[in-house]
Amino acid sequence: MADKLAVTRSTFDQVILPVYAPAQFIPVKGKGSRVWDQQGTEYIDFAGGIAVTALGHCHPALVAALHQQGEMLWHTSNVFTNEPALRLAQKLIAATFAERVFFANSGGEANEAAFKLARHYAIERHSPYKTKIIAFHNAFHGRTLFTVSVGGQPKYSDGFGPKPADIIHVPFNDLAAVKAVMDDHTCAVVLEPIQGEGGITAATPEFLQGVRALCDQHKALLVFDEVQSGMGRSGKLFTYMHYGVTPDILTTAKALGGGFPVSAMLTTEEIASVMAVGTHGTTYGGNPLACAVAEAALDVINTPEVLNGIEQRHSLFVQAL
Repeated sequence: MADKLAVTRSTFDQVILPVYAPAQFIPVKGKGSRVWDQQGTEYIDFAGGIAVTALGHCHPALVAALHQQGEMLWHTSNVFTNEPALRLAQKLIAATFAERVFFANSGGEANEAAFKLARHYAIERHSPYKTKIIAFHNAFHGRTLFTVSVGGQPKYSDGFGPKPADIIHVPFNDLAAVKAVMDDHTCAVVLEPIQGEGGITAATPEFLQGVRALCDQHKALLVFDEVQSGMGRSGKLFTYMHYGVTPDILTTAKALGGGFPVSAMLTTEEIASVMAVGTHGTTYGGNPLACAVAEAALDVINTPEVLNGIEQRHSLFVQAL
């Protein structure tokens, strides 16, 4: 048997596309809030996989779901449906405003689906000229050309040639700025209820309520990117639940899989009805392995014990800091 290839941090610089600058040690094991490197050194993981491992590394419920489903069926493609995907969709619908779900593999893919759906709905239901998307400075919505263009950070979107058109960025939490550019050609307003990469900036209730009213006035959709703020991060399953403001489309990922790649776009029956077979899709999205793990994560997170615990820790941090 050939010797196992030796890999070190320097191996990364030799073989991986240079778009990341990872730490100098390589984690090889994780349990709860701890990780261990190749030398067995133990670390407390404050990164959490960039807001992903909300239940810690290798949570027993997720490991059990992975093992059980892994021995049965991993992949079906979209030629078939599967039981874990249908159960997960039912549970997300029961827990939110949504009536329809689309599964993908990452937050960027979920947002890509959301933005395409918003434009398609506006064109089908209203006008071929209703294509404007209003988004916000310092937002982050993914790395596809469409999502990185909607994200309001030129450092990520510049240098790749022409960007998708009809996207306008305004300051976050500035209702007057939104009102100044909003018109009947607007198909959607896209925002994070809590900007993540933009500095952990929460929307004010007045801002979200005002944006909702403007969307209703101009028949535009309100899209909430809860890829980072969702799945219990704020003390509610989704952050919109704090505000009394319901979006038309919501995206979630990161903690949805607890470290396993999975994402979802949630919307209503009416909005989903403009889509047909072939208008959007994915080969791996909604695969049984990912959905089984996500179902387990949702079952753990969406409980009073976990959500109330988050609220209590929030209060503790506010008091202590």
